[in-house]
Amino acid sequence: MNTLPPPDLHPTLVELARRPVPRYTSYPTAPQFSAEVTPARHAAWLDEVGQAGQAISLYLHVPFCRALCHYCGCATQAVRRDAPVRTYVEGLHQEIALLAARLGRVEVAHLHWGGGTPNILPPDCFAGLMEDLAQRFRLRPDMEHAIELDPRHLTAEGARHLAAHGVTRASLGVQTLDPLVQEAIGRVQPLAVVRAAFDHLRDAGIAAINADLMYGLPRQTLDAVEATATALAALEPSRLAIFGYAHVPWMRPHQGLMPQAALPDAAERLRQAAMARAVIEDAGYREIGIDHFARADDPLALAQASGHLRRNFQGYTDDDATTLIGIGATAISRTPRGFAQNTADTPAWRRAVAAGQLPVVRGKAFDGDDRLRAEVIESLLCTFDADLAAIAGRHGATAACFADDLVRLDPLVAAGWVARTEARVTIRSHRHELARLVAAAFDAYLGQQGRHAAAV
Repeated sequence: MNTLPPPDLHPTLVELARRPVPRYTSYPTAPQFSAEVTPARHAAWLDEVGQAGQAISLYLHVPFCRALCHYCGCATQAVRRDAPVRTYVEGLHQEIALLAARLGRVEVAHLHWGGGTPNILPPDCFAGLMEDLAQRFRLRPDMEHAIELDPRHLTAEGARHLAAHGVTRASLGVQTLDPLVQEAIGRVQPLAVVRAAFDHLRDAGIAAINADLMYGLPRQTLDAVEATATALAALEPSRLAIFGYAHVPWMRPHQGLMPQAALPDAAERLRQAAMARAVIEDAGYREIGIDHFARADDPLALAQASGHLRRNFQGYTDDDATTLIGIGATAISRTPRGFAQNTADTPAWRRAVAAGQLPVVRGKAFDGDDRLRAEVIESLLCTFDADLAAIAGRHGATAACFADDLVRLDPLVAAGWVARTEARVTIRSHRHELARLVAAAFDAYLGQQGRHAAAV
C-alpha cells in the first residue's frame, strides 16, 4: 500500500492545519447562539414561514444509541431498553403538532433523520411518526427521505421497513475498518457487517447509499486509511464523505476514553486526508466541496454542476429550501429570520412540548451583514471561490465592505495558494486544507467565543 504520492507538506500548511476554526455548516455558528431567541420569537418566525407557503425541509433528531462510540461528537445518549425511546417519540409527536399549528400544511421537500442512531426507533414508532408527518404536512411524492444508520443494527427486515415508509437514501457510518482503530474508538464493525448493510438496503430497493469514513483517529495509520477507503469504494456507494476526527473533550467528555497519545499529529492528519481523497477519486468519484464525493449521476454532483450546491447542518446538499425545521431535543431550525435551537436537556424538552410550548432555548437572529457573510462563506466551501462584488450586490452592498477581511489573507496570497482582488477570492491550491481557514477570514464573530476543532 501507500503507492500514491504523499501530499506537499509545506511547514506553513502543517501549522495552518493545527488552527482551530468552525466547520461552517451554519453562519453565524453555534457559539454565537444566545437566549435572545425565545420560544415566542421562534413562533413568530414559524408563522411567517407558514404564510409564505414555500416548501420546507424537516430534520428529526433521535438522540439515542445502544452504546456510545468514544469518538462521537453528537448529542446522544446510550440506552439499553426501548422504554426511553418510546417516551421520546411521544414528545416528537407533541412537537410535530406544535409546529404544524404554526406552519400549516406546508409542503416538505426533504426529510432527514439523524442522531444518535435513528434506526433504534421501534418499527411501530417510526411508522407512527411517518403517519403523523403525512397527515400534518404535504410530503412531496419526489421528496428525498434520508436516514443515518448504524450498520451494526440494520437487518434485512429493518431495511424493508424503512423502504416501505418512503426512505430513499441511507447514510452508513463506517469511519474505519481497521480492527485496532475500531477497538480504540469503541465501534467494532467488520467489513462483512458493513457489506451486509449495503446488501440489505439494496435488496429493499434503497439504492442511494452514502458512506462516511474518518481520519485522525487514534492508532490510525496511512495504510489503514487507504485500506478503508479502498474497501468502501469497492462497495460502490452513491456518495462518500471523509471527516477529520474532531477532538473536543471539553464538549464530549467520553472522548477521553480513547488513547489520546495515539492520536495522529497535524502532518499525519494531512497525509491521511490526502490519501483518502486520492483513493476515492481514483475510484471514479467526483469531488464535492472539502469532504464529499459523489457519482457523476448523483443529485449532489448534478447540483454542483448547475451551481446549486448548498451547505447546511447535514453537510453538502442539493436542498434549496430556505427553511429547515429541526424536531427533537437539541435540534436546530433555520428560517429566513435566523437560527433557533431546542434544549439539549431531553427531560426539559419533553416537559416543554407536553405543556404546549416550543422547546427553543437559544438561537441567533440574522442582523447586520450576517446573510452577506454567510453567502461568501458558503460559496468558498462549495466552489473554493467567492465573487465578492456579485454577492455584495445581492445584499445592497459593495465589495469594499470586505477590505479588512481581505488583508487577513495576505500570507496565503504571498504563498501563492490564494488569488485575491478587491472583488474576488479564489483558493488556487491546497483547497481542502485551506477552505475553512479562508472562510474564517470573513467570519465577523470568530474569536469572540467558543472553541473549535483543528482546521484539518
